[in-house]
Amino acid sequence: MLTKTKGASPILTPRDWDAHPSYVYPGYKSTVKRGPQKPLIPLKASLGELQQPVYGHDSIGEFDNDLTRNARRNGEPLGERMILTGRVLDERRRPVANTLVELWQANAAGRYVHKVDQHDAPLDPNFLGAGRCLTDSEGRYRFLTIKPGAYPWGNHPNAWRPQHIHLSLFGQSFASRLVTQMYFPGDPLMQYDPMITGTPERYRNRLIADFSLDITEEGYALGYQFDIVLRGADETPFENR
Repeated sequence: MLTKTKGASPILTPRDWDAHPSYVYPGYKSTVKRGPQKPLIPLKASLGELQQPVYGHDSIGEFDNDLTRNARRNGEPLGERMILTGRVLDERRRPVANTLVELWQANAAGRYVHKVDQHDAPLDPNFLGAGRCLTDSEGRYRFLTIKPGAYPWGNHPNAWRPQHIHLSLFGQSFASRLVTQMYFPGDPLMQYDPMITGTPERYRNRLIADFSLDITEEGYALGYQFDIVLRGADETPFENR
């Protein structure tokens, strides 16, 4: 986020780099192959990258944030319904409005709608596992979805990914995208998962949602709160540092 002192040009608040996972984490095998091994070379952003819009209100459909309805064909998707909501905040805990939040996840059986996913688990014809929404004036986003299942992923012997949801946020240009993952409280698989253990231990709680009875809708869906802080002392760990 940008800050500005009187009479000065806008400057970026320093990031808490220690909060983020490293590009290369040996326990997460694919990072060894795809993570940069040399210092990054900063490139000056073009005028188009800095100013072009990403998405507007007109591109968001009525059911884009309701994953129980946006891919329905012949019935309800299978699994435990849940509500995921939270606020996107800057380093001073101020709301960030009109920010696009994307979500993608596995279905209740732990399988993605993707040709590369060959997990021996059923696909749900009524569940796509993807959605998006814009934050409101208070920086709040909200999704209705199905709680994802755990799944094997072959990173190490008997490797299973914890239940999790992927989230990405866009700023004012295509170049300003942040990606993170949200986990569920009390999941015993988190201690074995290098994607979360790659984040320094004292910051991992920032990746775990809080169960909320206030958000829970009686007889219908459990509620979870997950705030995303873009910068500063409470910064959410992101995969693209």
